[in-house]
Amino acid sequence: MASFNKVILMGNLTRDPELRYIPSGAPVCNFDLAVNRSYTTQGGERRDEVCYITIVVWGKQAESCGEYLGKGRTVLVEGHLQQRSWETPEGQKRSKHEVVAERVQFVGPRKAAGPPGAEEEPEAPRGPEQDEVPF
Repeated sequence: MASFNKVILMGNLTRDPELRYIPSGAPVCNFDLAVNRSYTTQGGERRDEVCYITIVVWGKQAESCGEYLGKGRTVLVEGHLQQRSWETPEGQKRSKHEVVAERVQFVGPRKAAGPPGAEEEPEAPRGPEQDEVPF
């Protein structure tokens, strides 16, 4: 029997990403994504619902996500759905579905480097000599 496991999501980060390195040295980054859905009920009422999804990114792309992403940033994620199971220290069995990202595309503006509310410094004007091609 054939199967297919592909997920494509676009949403906003609900918190800053968490970048860590596993004992082998491989980088892994986790963040939660809020994906909104708007619909109209049979009675004509407009409703919105939000789905929160955990995203897991590995490798060099994980490092980029940890460096450039921040809470509120819009991203497009392509990956596959995975179920992870574990046991709590109290002995309870838990499981969670998450998306393992194969590609993360940054969509919204970059996270601010300075304090919140600080505006970016405008680029200094360039003279004509800086625009010339050196050959």
